[in-house]
Amino acid sequence: MYGKRFSGYVPEPQPVTTDRIIAAHYYPGWIRGGSKVHNGFQELEHFPERCPVLGWYDESNPEVTDWEIKWAVEHGISCFIYCWYRYKTNVGKTVTREALRFGHAIHEGLFRARYRNYIKFAIMFENQEIRWGNPADIKDLLENLLPWWCNEYFSKPNYLKIDGKPVLYLYEIKDFVNSLGGDAAATDAIALMNTEIQKYGFPGIHFSGCSCGWNDAYINSFKENRPHDLSYTDKLQNYGFDSAFQYCWPLWRLEITPEQFQIYKRGLEGRLIDPQVAIASQLSKIQEHADYAPDFFMFAATVGNDREPWRRIFNYETLTEDPLSSAIFTLGPLWYMHLLEKIKDITDKLPENSVSRKVLILDAWNEWSEGHSIAPSCGAGFRYLQAVRQVFSKCDNLPDYRTPQMLDFDPYDYEWYAKDGSKI
Repeated sequence: MYGKRFSGYVPEPQPVTTDRIIAAHYYPGWIRGGSKVHNGFQELEHFPERCPVLGWYDESNPEVTDWEIKWAVEHGISCFIYCWYRYKTNVGKTVTREALRFGHAIHEGLFRARYRNYIKFAIMFENQEIRWGNPADIKDLLENLLPWWCNEYFSKPNYLKIDGKPVLYLYEIKDFVNSLGGDAAATDAIALMNTEIQKYGFPGIHFSGCSCGWNDAYINSFKENRPHDLSYTDKLQNYGFDSAFQYCWPLWRLEITPEQFQIYKRGLEGRLIDPQVAIASQLSKIQEHADYAPDFFMFAATVGNDREPWRRIFNYETLTEDPLSSAIFTLGPLWYMHLLEKIKDITDKLPENSVSRKVLILDAWNEWSEGHSIAPSCGAGFRYLQAVRQVFSKCDNLPDYRTPQMLDFDPYDYEWYAKDGSKI
């Protein structure tokens, strides 16, 4: 039973009007015991500023999802892009609900939420070969994965579609290609999926591949101090991808000053990196990608990258002398608003019907432990969302900033505490 409460249900959302789809990456890692890799909110105990306004919630609770939907759409965010995982034990087999890591956020949270039709959703296939369930082969892709995606997600009226095609985000391009047997096989697989999905009544799939400039040619351009090689864009298009997207733009060691590097070495990682440097880094990458392929990228606005809560678990390296190591940074709400304004200036100049103009991605809604989250928190309140609303909406609504605590709702942290009140 969810939510003994004293003041009714979550107030109904009052969406604001925007001229494009504003989507937010959504990491569904916030249910106790569900990760199998980390401990969720327990890693945030010494980072109170990262605590969500909802507290240590249970993401399978549809009432929690309704709060998130309300706050998102009232500030212009109209889509959540859920990280989607299946366990390696399911590779080559019929997909089931039990085979999904973190399936709770969609299946128990979103699908049972009262306000689910206020927001669109999409999935990003987390197909890292080293850890999760990459396709075994084309048969696995066509006979196991595609039917599940079509029946469980694509068929929903609020699934994100472009020109009638459901959008499928793919995280690891190299692993996808290798699992299918190489470039030619990957190209054939995408063509076959586009044909097969027509049996479900769709004209095709809009394939979007993750690309933050990590390919060898792009990286070598940093080393050799020459213009970046964006030819990987052509390669994605040759495979049959309709667009590319980003998940957390990197800030390279080369992009910070020697003085800032010394700050890192003194143990003040990231917190004193000049926000203007982080913003300039993102904008330069966005502009060069827009110049190269103005109708191919769903650009992202990254608020930060600071995985300190996970550092002791995963042993992340700190910034090193390597010019291509990735720096830690955090943008405050005002700096984030400035970044959004600049991205809007760039994308507004792109062709009106281009995917680059139609969709903007925010990175991310709730990467609490990785340090890039814009959902309401104890540290920033609603200010990141207010920045999105200010820049991208017509401000033709009145957001409701009453929190569950103000309305005397019971806490949503019951999964994280023992019966005696102690944290589990």
